Amino acid sequence: MRGPQVMKGYWNRPEETAVVIREDWLYTGDLAKMDEDGFFYIVGRKKEMILASGFNVYPIEVENVLYRHPAIREAAVFGVPDAYRGETVRAVVVLNEEVTEEELIACCRTQLSAYKVPEAIIVVEELPKTAVGKILKRALQKQYADL
Repeated sequence: MRGPQVMKGYWNRPEETAVVIREDWLYTGDLAKMDEDGFFYIVGRKKEMILASGFNVYPIEVENVLYRHPAIREAAVFGVPDAYRGETVRAVVVLNEEVTEEELIACCRTQLSAYKVPEAIIVVEELPKTAVGKILKRALQKQYADL
């Protein structure tokens, strides 16, 4: 994006500024799609996109499927290294009610392409969050990368 309302850069961080501001354009890192009516929808962040077997997987798409399941209270989806696929999809969830990992994966299989289905869904009591309530996916990714 570009305009008078866009920031000039990060305070005292010229290297980071050079990455996101080029020729007066701010590269936000947001990924969007446009529908047939010309409306744009944010589908994720470039840094969060998972590249599984050469296919792009947007965590929000998998999270939306998980959130439609009545047993899911909260969900976070991220990529983890995979020797064969490059990356694979993994999810960490907080439950409202009892459900097995196999049931959740089966539910995902009915609504997602095979390469988007989490290879593991980990159940936890709570997800780590920032002070404003944003889920800390990087912390989860680091904690659950090796299963």
